[in-house]
Amino acid sequence: MPIAIYMLGLAVFAQGTSEFMLSGLVPGIARDLHVSVPAAGALTSAFAVGMIVGAPLTAVLSLRWPRRRALLVFLTVFMIVHVAGAVTTGFGVLLAARVAGALANAGFLAVGLATATAMAGPGATGRAASVLLSGITLACVAGVPAGAVLGQVWGWRSAFWAVAVVSVPAVVAVARAVPPTPPDAAVPDARRELLALRRPRLLVTLLLGALVNGATFCTFTYLAPVVTDVGGYGRQWVPVLLALFGLGSFAGVSIGGRMADRRPMWLLVPGGLALLAGWIVFGAAAGNAAAVFVLVFVQGTLSFAVGSTLIARALYAAADAPSLGGSFATAAFNVGATAGPLLGGVAIGAGLGYRSPLWVSALLVALAFTVAVPALAALRAGRAGRRTPSPQDAAL
Repeated sequence: MPIAIYMLGLAVFAQGTSEFMLSGLVPGIARDLHVSVPAAGALTSAFAVGMIVGAPLTAVLSLRWPRRRALLVFLTVFMIVHVAGAVTTGFGVLLAARVAGALANAGFLAVGLATATAMAGPGATGRAASVLLSGITLACVAGVPAGAVLGQVWGWRSAFWAVAVVSVPAVVAVARAVPPTPPDAAVPDARRELLALRRPRLLVTLLLGALVNGATFCTFTYLAPVVTDVGGYGRQWVPVLLALFGLGSFAGVSIGGRMADRRPMWLLVPGGLALLAGWIVFGAAAGNAAAVFVLVFVQGTLSFAVGSTLIARALYAAADAPSLGGSFATAAFNVGATAGPLLGGVAIGAGLGYRSPLWVSALLVALAFTVAVPALAALRAGRAGRRTPSPQDAAL
């Protein structure tokens, strides 16, 4: 992999830390800015909505920019709004900064996926995507716990400053390592690419990715009360188990990167079945501390192995939309990250207890299989009646 792809992964690490770090900072923000805890919690929802809307919007707006310029603009805006968030005394400014940061994050990730897959070359899309997604998983392992520690020691503003500081070397690295768009490169055509993104195979893959990611973040969001109120762990174990889930997710992304390009179905079918079984077992055994410790790692691994492979296959399915394909994959990823926790919250609010997000995760993966089997069968039947499939199509 070219070194520039790893530099993009560094930037994604900073952005992933920003996206998830508020879970440990909300009480301090509410106290300091004189708002309620639910109001401060809306900062997380605002970021998620900004990611969903921002991915396709910023990709279209920056379609004719050279990719290096687009990456630098998005990353610089992301850094500036974190400085603004760190110094503000008004909740409205902080909320606006979160939305602006999400838009910049979405634009960077969408363009970054397109840039990384282009630099990696044919047949290496999965590996390139896994490097960028590993930035998100490492944020779960190291960035989010570090942000929580900074918030406890120096206040929530220090975490915003830390994200801005980490973004500085990423800006320099992108400026130096990412090549400019070749002068003879084809000018992107938004209309043609949008038409290409309407293909059924791509839409099915994006839906499956959203469902699997929804299952992942449904449980991840409520993992702390699951392991304490159901699993019997003390609160001091929560960072350890969150980091264990993050280590599993990093392992899963690494596995997905190796399998997604050549043998995706070897991972998606058995991995998906194992993921479904794992959520069912987790739901049944959540009261056993030893089982929880093992399953947190196993489910983190399976979730991101299957999820990252689906993202890579979405990029293959969007090969005729190289500039906008990454934006749709980013949006689908964040639709799941938004819907999953909302569904888990509904289950808890209905009085079903803290074990219920595990069952919601199982239902979402089961729904993915319910969608996938007939949809892929229909796609294969339609393709067989039209023409010989390409190697990429055949892999699906």
